[in-house]
Amino acid sequence: MRQPVIRRMAMTTTLAGAVTLASMAWAGVAHGDETSDLFALQNRVEYVLAEAPEDEREAALSELADDARALAEKQPDNAELLVWKGLVLASYAGERGGLGALGDAKAARKSLERAIEIDPEGNNGSAYVTLGVLYHRVPGGLIAFGDSDKADRMFQRALEIRPDGIDVNYYYASFLDEEGRREEAREHARKAVNGTAREAREASDESLREDARELLDSL
Repeated sequence: MRQPVIRRMAMTTTLAGAVTLASMAWAGVAHGDETSDLFALQNRVEYVLAEAPEDEREAALSELADDARALAEKQPDNAELLVWKGLVLASYAGERGGLGALGDAKAARKSLERAIEIDPEGNNGSAYVTLGVLYHRVPGGLIAFGDSDKADRMFQRALEIRPDGIDVNYYYASFLDEEGRREEAREHARKAVNGTAREAREASDESLREDARELLDSL
């Protein structure tokens, strides 16, 4: 089963298609079109998270993280961009793993929390989903900010906004399974299997639907 956005950091298209997406991004930057910049970033993230070979993912996410930071510096109050920046940094931290990734995880949390300050709905709940995964997967205690209670609250807030979301139900089911709450995990895994894919996120959501089927079979 593919890991969620960020692995437990306890110390855990083709190349031509990727080039095309990168070219789209830089075309947007060159023309100074903020909408095109964000659209290109979204397309690249969707490809990397849903389709990129595992051995290429860390390098691709590193480049995406640099580009997301640069775009956010130009648009510091764009809540949607801040959510995408948080997703990229969280994913990059998960791919890297280890203590060295904690800086990116903390930066992801900060970006997502700022997005929620601007837009309390958190880009239709997406900010809360990624925060939930971060609080679930990052170490707690003196090492970092991991917190099961906060993870649960973030997932619950996302469910209030988008109760049929594949992503929130799958990640919440994974969290509940690790917490030993297997009946609740089954319920949300089923909801993920039968959930609604997000517009422009169909590829990654369909991949998560398959992960949800595997999780449901294991419960």
